[in-house]
Amino acid sequence: MPDLLRLVDGREIRLTNPDKVLWPDLGVTKGDYMHYLMTVAPYLLPYTRDRLLMAWRYPDGAGTERIEEKAVPEYAPAWVPRAFYKDKDWVLLNDAATLAWVANRAALELHVPFDRHDRPGYPTEVVFDLDPPDDAHFDLVREVALRVKTVLDSLALRSVAKTSGATGLQIYLPIEPAYTFAEARQLTEFVARYMAEVMPDRITLHRVVSRRGSKLYFDYPQLWKMRTMPAPYSARANAWAGVSAPVRWAELERGVSPRDFTVATMISRLQAVGDLFHPITDGAHRQSLREILAFIRGR
Repeated sequence: MPDLLRLVDGREIRLTNPDKVLWPDLGVTKGDYMHYLMTVAPYLLPYTRDRLLMAWRYPDGAGTERIEEKAVPEYAPAWVPRAFYKDKDWVLLNDAATLAWVANRAALELHVPFDRHDRPGYPTEVVFDLDPPDDAHFDLVREVALRVKTVLDSLALRSVAKTSGATGLQIYLPIEPAYTFAEARQLTEFVARYMAEVMPDRITLHRVVSRRGSKLYFDYPQLWKMRTMPAPYSARANAWAGVSAPVRWAELERGVSPRDFTVATMISRLQAVGDLFHPITDGAHRQSLREILAFIRGR
C-alpha cells in the first residue's frame, strides 16, 4: 500500500509503509499501530505532556534492534514541541500530531520521566516498581502489590496500579509536586524495606540480577531524576504487543495477566472501563507527603 496522508490536529502526517508488520507474531501493522495510538491519545497524552520523551524505536519491528532516541532529530518538523535539557533538545509528547509523527518512525515504546520539564526535580507521583524474575511469576507480583496497597491504605495514601506491559507492575501515588526526588525516594525506600522485612522469601532489594534468584525485585531506586517508565497505554516491543495498562485493584485480586492487555485488546477495554489512570493525570488527587515524611525522618 502506498504512503497515507492524515490530518492530525491540523498537521499533515505521512504514514509511510502502513502495511509493514511491526509485531510479526500477531501481524500488527504500522497502520494498526497508528490507529491504536490515535484512539488512546486522549488518555495517554495527559500523562506524557511536558515530559521529556525517550522513544524506543524498532524500525524493523518488535524483536529486532532497538534505537533509544532522546534528541530531536534534525529532520523533525519545526512544529514538534521540544525542550532543552543538558546538551540537547528533547521531544515533548504534547499532542496527537507529535504522537503520530513519533509512531510513524516506529517508536513502539514511549518512556517518560517522573517530573515535568517546567518543574524539573519535583516528581508528580511516587512510583513503586515491582519487577518479577520472569513472566511466569505474575502471581507473585499480584501478591506483593496487594500487600503494598494495604500498607498505603494504612497511611491514607490513594494509589493506582498499572502493568508494565511486560512482566511487572507499577503502583502510582499522585502527589503534590512539592517534594524533591530525594524526599520522594524516602517513601519508596521506607515501604520497600518494610516489605522486604515482612516478605523476605518473596522480595529482594538487590539490583544485581544474579543475586535476586526467584524473588521479586522491589525497585525503589527507580524513582529518580531522568529515570523513566513506560507511559500509561504505551505499547511494548514484546512478542504479544503488550500495553502498559492501568488495572483495578479488584482485578489484581481476581487474577489478571499482563498478556490480557495488548494493542489488539486495549481499545475495547477503554470503552468498557474508561481511563483508570485519571486519578494520576486529572490533578484533583494530589496528596501531601508532609506527615509521612516527618514520621520516616523521626524514626
